[in-house]
Amino acid sequence: MRILIVEDDERIAKPLAEDLRHQHYVVDLAADGLQGWEYAISAEYDVILLDLMLPKIHGITLCKQLRETQLNAFILMLTARDTTQDKVAGLDAGADDYLVKPFDLEEVSARIRALSRRSRQTQQPILIYGNLQLDPTTYKVTYAGQVLSLTPKEYMIIKCFLKDPEQVFSRSALLDKLWDFDKLSQSETIKTHITNLRRKLKEAGSKEDLITTVYGVGYRLSNK
Repeated sequence: MRILIVEDDERIAKPLAEDLRHQHYVVDLAADGLQGWEYAISAEYDVILLDLMLPKIHGITLCKQLRETQLNAFILMLTARDTTQDKVAGLDAGADDYLVKPFDLEEVSARIRALSRRSRQTQQPILIYGNLQLDPTTYKVTYAGQVLSLTPKEYMIIKCFLKDPEQVFSRSALLDKLWDFDKLSQSETIKTHITNLRRKLKEAGSKEDLITTVYGVGYRLSNK
């Protein structure tokens, strides 16, 4: 999952981001409402943690803007304001859940998992391409019925391919989709993951490279 935290208080944002990254989420940080808007329309997020009192664009205004763009991400509003009126305003603006500061990191994680379960139940069918299958509900990837043991990044790469099997993904496109904006990653990182994925697919019985290199462009799934 990719998560965007829009929070101007570094004392809250940084420990929260660090904790979520330890749980293998891809996390981006925005320090104000305008930056949050720019991030949200530049990448595909599963969950957005949105502070209410933000500089440049207020959290309620930003939430409304995001919903007007038909954004599919779940929005979990974080705020120190705990009146019923504030909660109703946040939910009416399009937030899916509301968490009052101060909060425990464990509770944030639990709320994210709950939203993730809701997402899997309503939005994500099993992805199939020939003998390759990915079940978003169980996070299980199989080839010809054999379960593949994948790292979180390998799982996300193969999910990208399965969601758009005809598309060619450049290394930079995969980096943008799957790595934090504020972390410097080299294109060789993608090459290493692709090599490992090919090896694991062959060990599961794939006769040819299921992931094809389109020279000078990037990678895509080969013909079934």
